[in-house]
Amino acid sequence: MKKHGILNGDISRVLSYMGHTDTLAVGDCGLPIPEETERIDLALKLGVPSFMDVLSVMIQEMKVEKVVLAEEIKEQNPKVHKDILALLDSMENDCEVEYVTHQELKDQTKTCRAVIRTGETTPYANIILQSACLF
Repeated sequence: MKKHGILNGDISRVLSYMGHTDTLAVGDCGLPIPEETERIDLALKLGVPSFMDVLSVMIQEMKVEKVVLAEEIKEQNPKVHKDILALLDSMENDCEVEYVTHQELKDQTKTCRAVIRTGETTPYANIILQSACLF
């Protein structure tokens, strides 16, 4: 049995296959996931696990050079937006933050390696993480 890191086999597998500029999304329980994109469903019940709990672990496990957020999060979910920015500030390297419309974010999930569905129930709690190069 694995002792450290992500225990979920699907997430661990996806992360190990990612290369530079590949993307992975973490979303709330309402984010539509395209048929062509792998769905990793962690939702147990409304609110569990939370978006920030999952995102915190993902940020620890992968090197991220850029994130994409919906512009709407600024006004519709300022607490989660603030928490995301604080988490990104705590990272070792600078991370670019790009804002797009919610529709553009949903469209971009079509090219993600996977979308991780959380139990989050607050609006616009969705993010796309772009993988950086380790060297």
